[in-house]
Amino acid sequence: MEIAGSTALVTGANRGIGYAFARALIARGSVRVYAGVRDPASVGDKDLTPLRLDVTVREEIAAAAAAADDVTIVINNAGVGGFDTQLWTGSFDGAREAMEVNYFGTWAVSRAFAPVLARNGGGALINMLSAASWASRSDYPGYAASKAAQWSLTGALREGLREQGTLVIGVHAGFVETDLSSFTGAPKIGADDVAEQTMEALANDRVEVLADERTRQVKHALSQPLER
Repeated sequence: MEIAGSTALVTGANRGIGYAFARALIARGSVRVYAGVRDPASVGDKDLTPLRLDVTVREEIAAAAAAADDVTIVINNAGVGGFDTQLWTGSFDGAREAMEVNYFGTWAVSRAFAPVLARNGGGALINMLSAASWASRSDYPGYAASKAAQWSLTGALREGLREQGTLVIGVHAGFVETDLSSFTGAPKIGADDVAEQTMEALANDRVEVLADERTRQVKHALSQPLER
């Protein structure tokens, strides 16, 4: 897909990976990038167009789809960790929030913007996923489950949007250098690196990004026998 001349929406674009996506789009020639955020005042970059959008609020999603009716690229990036729920301890509240934002939020935004993309020629829908989509975790099972659900949804969206010509891309990465991963000292990839790889996939009509070696190893392991 041609990025130059496009109009994009990035959810959660005021920081981290979302901001890196937004800047990468601008660098590649997008003429407008909507920053879909809960608080428009949090968007300080004058190159971005703030758009109020809490992905868990139905009315805000509908209003955003009406306001950003020129969009040709949608990037579902907004997400939460839910890392406070471990397998045997912790409230389920964080896990429920992770499912509500990461899975249902992505679904709701995609559903609202699919007709917009169709009217504007098909365009592209990009979902920010995770290596955790394929790796069960006892230390943060709620987050991993939400990303597994989001990955499944991405496949369903790819099938459902094929007829209208919408390219659907799933972006998987391990830990990325953002506030969300500040709890761990594990090796991390830069947000700008993830964004640049995603732009390359978009420009070359590739449906999947495996951003780092850890992610590629995790996906490869899916074909291996289960360990007891």
